[in-house]
Amino acid sequence: MQNIMPGTLITVTAPSGAGKTTLVRELSQREPDLRLSVSYTTRPPREGEEDGREYHFIETRRFLEMRDTNGFIEWAEVHGSYYGTSRDWLSGQLGEGRDTMLEIDWQGARQVREAFPDSVSVFVLPPSLSELENRLRGRGTDSEGTIARRLQAALGEMRHVQEFAYVIINDRLPNAVDELAAIVRAARLRYPNQYKRHPQYFSFLV
Repeated sequence: MQNIMPGTLITVTAPSGAGKTTLVRELSQREPDLRLSVSYTTRPPREGEEDGREYHFIETRRFLEMRDTNGFIEWAEVHGSYYGTSRDWLSGQLGEGRDTMLEIDWQGARQVREAFPDSVSVFVLPPSLSELENRLRGRGTDSEGTIARRLQAALGEMRHVQEFAYVIINDRLPNAVDELAAIVRAARLRYPNQYKRHPQYFSFLV
């Protein structure tokens, strides 16, 4: 039976509007073997979003049922909606040796680090609060009150940046994608991963 090395787990966290979704999607074009987790959420889909692509959109009652039966490896309430990552799906991907990336908030990232101490955590910062505000307004989907709440929440989220192993400042998207790609590749080159992938090169340790 083939000995499959568990995949590498990478979490990417950012305040709303910092560009993490675009960043992760761009990276997935470069790294086709990288699996992107699709979270469950109770928030309604935005224009252009599809169930099962951006998120699994479910009712609050169903979400709470999954939460209470240990169906999520991490979950959080953000801006009045619930978000969570399927425990079975994630365990299956990692167990098959697939490198997997999660887009989650800082609370979820903390839960993942507790469950997977070897996971790699990345925080994406906007270049400035004024630029973050411009990006939120550019969506054209949020009211003034919602934008104000998101900016206030962003400040609170950004204060957790020191909990993360890596920080990317998303000033120019191509540069940010390059930096995220470098983190993923470096994670694959960590000693435990290399030892399990290529034990023949470490015979001198025996």
